[in-house]
Amino acid sequence: MLAAHLSPLAASLFSLIAIASLLLAFVMLGSRWLRHYLYAFTAESWLIGILSASIGYYGNYPELYLVAMLTFLFRGCLLPYLIFRIIRRMRVPREVHVILQPSSSLVIGALAVVFALAVGSQIGVQLGFGGTVVVLALTVMLSMKLIGFLMLTVRHEAISQILALLVLENGIFLGAQILVPGMPLLIEIVILFDLLIAVACFGLLVQYLMTHVGTTSSLQLRRLVG
Repeated sequence: MLAAHLSPLAASLFSLIAIASLLLAFVMLGSRWLRHYLYAFTAESWLIGILSASIGYYGNYPELYLVAMLTFLFRGCLLPYLIFRIIRRMRVPREVHVILQPSSSLVIGALAVVFALAVGSQIGVQLGFGGTVVVLALTVMLSMKLIGFLMLTVRHEAISQILALLVLENGIFLGAQILVPGMPLLIEIVILFDLLIAVACFGLLVQYLMTHVGTTSSLQLRRLVG
């Protein structure tokens, strides 16, 4: 496993990028302004692109340079542009219907990180990688997944749920880049295109809600129509 045999400089760089990505997830969790969500997601996506390029350099995985370019293009440029168009069409600048206030969400998110750290440390010890960047990668990956699920639960604007799914997927992608850098290139490309399809589907959902319901809150979806 590459992450267990890194030089101190590379391990520090990967750790810094992973922690910064987690902090940006907290920015999204602690805000109610949709554009803040988008800015944080865009920055997080660029960090993951930098991480892919760095792993390609330090681990001698040349295919990760292509993954990094696709990440910059799709996650860092195309998806934010599409989501920005959805936000502009919605004319709803902030989350209105919330179950928890941002401060309460941040506390729960912090508890989720503590839980993820305990799980990641235990797995790292059992695999013989305790005290390495492997533990941090597991912790950040699980933390971002839990934060994504939390955002899906407590936020009801359609755009918030789009970004919650993207944060969840960013966590998986970030962890996979560090832990399994040799993952087949085709799988990573398919994941990127799946994100594009997901955003396009949510864009159609937003248009349907605005046209037939008059709001973009998923609370109004009380029944299935087929």
